[in-house]
Amino acid sequence: MRRKIKMLYLLVFMFLTSLYVIGQDGNAGIMDANQKVRSYFQTGTQLMYAIGAIVGLIGAVKVYSKWNAGDHDTGKVAAAWFGSCVFLVVVVTVIKAFFGI
Repeated sequence: MRRKIKMLYLLVFMFLTSLYVIGQDGNAGIMDANQKVRSYFQTGTQLMYAIGAIVGLIGAVKVYSKWNAGDHDTGKVAAAWFGSCVFLVVVVTVIKAFFGI
């Protein structure tokens, strides 16, 4: 019975020792993740600008078709589409300023 307990203690000691040896530096992992996110941010910014441009083009076509059809709510539709494009650009600019990138 004592031999089993000694063997169990030895196994636990070896397991805990191996965890200490294998364990990574947490600070290095956080800094690496920070660097990777910052490297993707410029690409994400360009993607948001591209989405804003596509939304603007779609909105321009919708407003043009409503205007040619003689609809009375053309102004409201134009304001809504223009507002969504401005919102996308403002969000990207605010995020860039907030994170200092």
